[in-house]
Amino acid sequence: MASLEGGFSRIKAARQRVAVDLTDLELVSKAPLVEGRDMPLLVQPIVRDIELADWVADHRDEVDGLFARHGALLFRGFSVPSVASFERVAQAVVPELFGDYGDLPPEATGTKVYHSTPYPADKAILFHNESSHLPRFPARQFFHCVIPSEEGGETPIADCRHIYNVLPREIVEPLESRQLMYVRNFTDGLDVSWREFYRTDDRAEVEKFCRLTETEFEWTASGLRTSQVRPAVITYPPTGEKVFFNQIQLHHVSQLDADVRDALSSLFSAGDMPRNVFYGDGSPIPDEVVNEITDTYWRESVAYRWQAGDILMVDNLIVAHARNPFRGKRKIVVAMGDMRSAAEL
Repeated sequence: MASLEGGFSRIKAARQRVAVDLTDLELVSKAPLVEGRDMPLLVQPIVRDIELADWVADHRDEVDGLFARHGALLFRGFSVPSVASFERVAQAVVPELFGDYGDLPPEATGTKVYHSTPYPADKAILFHNESSHLPRFPARQFFHCVIPSEEGGETPIADCRHIYNVLPREIVEPLESRQLMYVRNFTDGLDVSWREFYRTDDRAEVEKFCRLTETEFEWTASGLRTSQVRPAVITYPPTGEKVFFNQIQLHHVSQLDADVRDALSSLFSAGDMPRNVFYGDGSPIPDEVVNEITDTYWRESVAYRWQAGDILMVDNLIVAHARNPFRGKRKIVVAMGDMRSAAEL
């Protein structure tokens, strides 16, 4: 009898050990996508049929910690069968996604999801922190690859904490102390109209919004001119690190193709260009300064081929993204949230 009881005890203990092992089983693997680079961190399923939105919701503290360390997380190999599925994953990180963004076209199959920037496929989109030139910007941004392009179309990313440290001090210090003035001239037929951007036909509503956001504005014969002073450098709240955070490359006219720049220069003065950026006091930023910034980003960035179903999550406060030219059909959708303002940082 004693040996029989001992056998039952051993079986019971073995079952308990198995239960503990299953509870502690890792469901995903985590490793740098590119050897020797912290960003992006590749997250892949170890077992089948993981519901990614549930995993993210159950590991929010871990995900936040990974954001602060790596800046960008690439989820690959999970089942994300629709844009709605992607939206649920993004909402597991940011329950209230931003749904009123005027610069990107809405995606019809998602409630707060956008198409990527409508820009010529054969042109690169330069590095930028999303909406950093605006009064409010997202701390979190999410990209989902529905259809990868046949060739090119990568989304290079760069850690802006590192960019701040490697740029020459003679470039960074004036930008940090004087800040930036973004000037935008909304002209019908060039870029989005002010009606599309502000989502209203009411000029009084536009004026009210500009006053609330400390945006200078002027109605012109061709439309609306706005200017706003914003930081070039911010402090990253979780760590106190300095971050090169801006949209200099997307706005400075030196970064336009030469033929486009020449054509616009023949029609507009520097202050009347559809978009331009200056030092915060309104003085020009030399072309060679912006060229050095652009070269540094490309040199220090990481790029990889999209795969269908990929989800890239970035901490927009420390990660800038770009887009390489591409050939063939390509569909990347975007969500964003956790809106901040420069004053909060």
